Amino acid sequence: MREIVLDTETTGLSPKEGHRIVEIGCLELINHISTGRNYHQYIKPDIPMPSAAQDVHGLSDEFLSDKPPFEEIGDAFLDFVGDSPMVIHNASFDMAFINAELTRMGREALPMSQSIDTVSMAREKFPGAPASLDALCRRFSIDNSARTFHGALLDAELLAEVYLELIGGRQPGLVLDMAAARQSRQEGGTRVQREARPPRPHAPSEEELARHREFLEKINDPLWDR
Repeated sequence: MREIVLDTETTGLSPKEGHRIVEIGCLELINHISTGRNYHQYIKPDIPMPSAAQDVHGLSDEFLSDKPPFEEIGDAFLDFVGDSPMVIHNASFDMAFINAELTRMGREALPMSQSIDTVSMAREKFPGAPASLDALCRRFSIDNSARTFHGALLDAELLAEVYLELIGGRQPGLVLDMAAARQSRQEGGTRVQREARPPRPHAPSEEELARHREFLEKINDPLWDR
């Protein structure tokens, strides 16, 4: 099972107001385990970077000036994602920006059904508790000390760990082990021959019984005599 953990950084909060994506970070999971493959790209937005957004992610107009626009990297991004489910923290936000960029390119929008929203998962699992990425990292004791700014790839890496905890911690690995064991049995795996051993005697000896009686004589109203 292939999944893509994804995060974006943007110039603002709404693509309807003309805001654009400036960074995409994705990493690949196979059966809930990171493969080490990732997709990371800084993007020139072609609009000035608001200071409020720069304060969040630290990406300046100068830094982004020589980066490609989205239309030059959109196909590579789509190729990496494919038709795999996308694990996203607050999926409606990132999907709105991604689909706005794809629409500008003349590409079809990605369906919301292709996304898995970890904010919704966290709120369902911990009703009333904070559901931000930082809050979930604290809840699951995930080290996010390197997160001085929001960064798409770093946040995707943290989100992958949070996602694993939300779906049951290390249980997916156990499921894989069980599946491998079942497959081995189905394929006629090696059987281990064990030598049958007779049961060991467990009845007390006469000497042990005598010692026990001596011990009982030292106890006031012993339970064993009732």
